[in-house]
Amino acid sequence: MTQRMRLEQAYPEIRFRWRSRNWWARLSRMPPECEHLETDGAWMATFIPDTLYLRGKASVRRRPVRPEVSLCLTCLRCEMEKELRHFSGRVIAFEPDSAEFTQYFFLGSGEFSAAGLQPEVANAISRRLDQPMDACASCDRPATWLWFPRDEVPSLDDVSRIAMARAETLCSVHGSQKLLESFARTPDANLFYVNVPYGESGAYVWI
Repeated sequence: MTQRMRLEQAYPEIRFRWRSRNWWARLSRMPPECEHLETDGAWMATFIPDTLYLRGKASVRRRPVRPEVSLCLTCLRCEMEKELRHFSGRVIAFEPDSAEFTQYFFLGSGEFSAAGLQPEVANAISRRLDQPMDACASCDRPATWLWFPRDEVPSLDDVSRIAMARAETLCSVHGSQKLLESFARTPDANLFYVNVPYGESGAYVWI
């Protein structure tokens, strides 16, 4: 049986709506919601930090597992920043289409095919992950992130763009900043799935 953290232990800095934690919410399997969604639900995301979904099947990537929660943009950024800034592995991250994306999630480099990426796409991303990285474009720290803006890679189906596009090399601090800033540029959103990085390398993709 999977060991799970208590809500207060997993998210000590977040206050949750009591209505989203009562018996009816639990019976309905509704995730707890941060208190900010009480008055403003224009931007919300289902944060499932320690679980990867491979073709719809849940697969735990870290134990104990933090519970699934619904967060506003402010709370999501706070939680993700703590994880992203301290992730030491390599990350490729694609800027999402703010008008269309409904999920933004991390895939470990060994699970591209299992998650359903086309072989050509998986190979192109893997080759970019294996390329040497210079110093961060925003500071003198070693780069561990490759950030692909949408004007360089507008679609994850465009293999040639992934292979040849100019990507910004960033350290984990500035890479996470770039990713979270892209969320903030979306005036409203309802994301069904967001997780955090795991393993030694991988890619943040959107659908």
